Amino acid sequence: MSKEKPLSERILKNYALQTIIKKLFIIWVVVTLSFLIVRALPGNPVEIMVINLMDTQGISEDEARTRAASLLRLDLDAPLHEQYLDFMANLLKGDLGESYVLARGKSVTEIVFQRLPWTLFSVGTSLLLSFAIGMFLGMLAAYRRGSLLDQVLTNLSAMIGAVPNTLWAIILVLLLGVVWKVVPLNMMRGSVSPGIKPGFTLEFIGDVLRHWVVPGMVYVLTTLGGWMLAMRSSTVSVLGDDYVTVARARGLPDLRIITAYVGRNASLPLVTALAISIGFLLGGSTVIEFIFVYQGVGLLMSQAITKRDYPVMQGILLVTTITVIISTAIADLLYGWLDPRIRIQGGEE
Repeated sequence: MSKEKPLSERILKNYALQTIIKKLFIIWVVVTLSFLIVRALPGNPVEIMVINLMDTQGISEDEARTRAASLLRLDLDAPLHEQYLDFMANLLKGDLGESYVLARGKSVTEIVFQRLPWTLFSVGTSLLLSFAIGMFLGMLAAYRRGSLLDQVLTNLSAMIGAVPNTLWAIILVLLLGVVWKVVPLNMMRGSVSPGIKPGFTLEFIGDVLRHWVVPGMVYVLTTLGGWMLAMRSSTVSVLGDDYVTVARARGLPDLRIITAYVGRNASLPLVTALAISIGFLLGGSTVIEFIFVYQGVGLLMSQAITKRDYPVMQGILLVTTITVIISTAIADLLYGWLDPRIRIQGGEE
């Protein structure tokens, strides 16, 4: 009879807990670095904001400096460690400061989280659609490797992936909106039509989907080729394993082999890559949302950069970074769930 390990040792060796602790540590490091970088930037943000406030509002330098320090949650006269502790205390309360240009006096947290659902919807829906189609086509190409279908799908995926997202956006606007007139041009601007009341109504949902179609297609086309090639490569590798040969020798139908034997193992690296991609696409949505004036975090970031709204810029950077780290943590946990060998190597028994 084996002796049961102490609770503290079992906790330390738990794979999920290890992953969470590592990601929390990374978030702390990133937050600390962002705190230091803002204060190390040439042309201190407070000084730039002071000049802007003096020019736009005609107030004195002392008043502008006080207001700028308040908006940025900075007290440059305090020691650095006190500034850091105040910054972390405000952050833990969800206080990222207030916007002083885009929505003067409004909480950055409120501004960002008003826009975040739009980006999560557009990016998340498009990425899941691209992932599902890419997995299916990639597995189909691998299972028919060497055939004409395989060659067509492989070349098509390489061609699709080689076109940058900005070019796809221009092509789709021209073809769908100007040449074929499938999608009205007004549906390619914004995230919802003026006058549509938000709510779980067919009118609102339908209008949101119509506005999402073209930017969503850009996201899908930009990522589809990569998923297809990755799934094809992974599936070809799995098809050569011994257990697949044994399954075929037992006379199992191809559909059963693909779904029960090949699909799960071939999709392991892709599932983790999917979770990571969601986080990174959230930060990379700026260009697409700017082109289509889609009211998400990406457009907000471009507006904040243009207007030099430092509190909003810092808030978006922080939220995006945390989203990336959380998505990688989910990827680690998914991989451990899908592949028990990872949990065992990580120390969980």
